[in-house]
Amino acid sequence: MQYELKGTFLQTVDITLNAGESIYTESGGMAWMKGDIEMRTGAKGGLMASLGRKLAGESLFLTTYTCRSGQSLVVFAPEAPGKVLDFHLADGQTLICQKDAFMCAEESVKLEIAFRKRLGAGLFGGEGFILQKISGPGVVFLEIPGEVREYTLAAGEVIQVDPGHIALFEPTVDYDITMVKGVANVLFSGEGLFLAKLKGPGKVWLQSLPLSNLAAKLARYIPTSK
Repeated sequence: MQYELKGTFLQTVDITLNAGESIYTESGGMAWMKGDIEMRTGAKGGLMASLGRKLAGESLFLTTYTCRSGQSLVVFAPEAPGKVLDFHLADGQTLICQKDAFMCAEESVKLEIAFRKRLGAGLFGGEGFILQKISGPGVVFLEIPGEVREYTLAAGEVIQVDPGHIALFEPTVDYDITMVKGVANVLFSGEGLFLAKLKGPGKVWLQSLPLSNLAAKLARYIPTSK
């Protein structure tokens, strides 16, 4: 399999498959394709795995594209302006991602749901409550709205983030939710009641544009019936 990320802020992933090679995505994730390609849609991993993916923001069914002969091209496009990240995961290597981050991957990559273990993160984390767990081996592509910033946290190092700005992190990073201190900060800062606390060691990827923020902004300009 060969691939190329094309574009800047509305990227595509152009994947060239050789005979016998496959790539899978959520239903509706493919933009265009050419060549001798077999398309199979089903509940990959069984019913429980499918229900877990649904809770994590993905489709109940996944579609696999397999090149039957020669070379074939399959192109995937993100649902919102932003960046596409590619990761070559080793066997057993794992990433914890926001829901809706998964774009497509080789068949050897496993996509699961990941609940936060701590009560605070679960009750107050908002978008961070239900996450995606992606495990290797294989290549996976993630779609992240907005620009992406990567930080490497040392052991014990902490970064505080609005939960909606967390794109993904390594499983070695400790994730919890803390309450904003100070009445004035809570009432007038506009940042909400809670912040996510990410504690190293490990890598963290943050996004500049949570989809919830974009949706709220656009909603102001959508006419409503009276």
